[in-house]
Amino acid sequence: MRKKIAVYPGSFDPITFGHVDILTRGLELFDKIIVAVANNVEKNALFSVNERMELIRIAINNDERVIVDSFDGLLVDYVKKVNAHCVLRGLRAMSDFEYEFQMASMNRNLNKDMDTIFMMTSKDYFFLSSRTIKEVAGFGGCVRDLVPPVVEKRLKEKFSRK
Repeated sequence: MRKKIAVYPGSFDPITFGHVDILTRGLELFDKIIVAVANNVEKNALFSVNERMELIRIAINNDERVIVDSFDGLLVDYVKKVNAHCVLRGLRAMSDFEYEFQMASMNRNLNKDMDTIFMMTSKDYFFLSSRTIKEVAGFGGCVRDLVPPVVEKRLKEKFSRK
């Protein structure tokens, strides 16, 4: 029997409990999930790709069902390269759905064998975004209940240097 493998792509700058929620619930549907950190040079990331990958590994306790990787270019090419057939995405609001629907439609147009599974983010995290986390942390606000402890620690370190 073929293993069910999904790719969970994103910038994860940084990973939040919302991401962890989607990943944990996704593991109930898939045998393996590849967390694919997008290497987008146009975005001004707080954490490097390697730092984000390390934070993800720590946040998920190095779960053997999760592979943490990075990619450049088109997601459809990466999905094909890793022999997956499904993309996992979290949705918080209608605005997420509109964007994600467009992306899923384009991806499906480029690769007819690729599906996208959308999961609603838990009610406890639907308001979270990495951008908001960075803004709150940057002004010294508490993000303890919103991100894994290692992320909280690294955010404090990053912003104490600025």
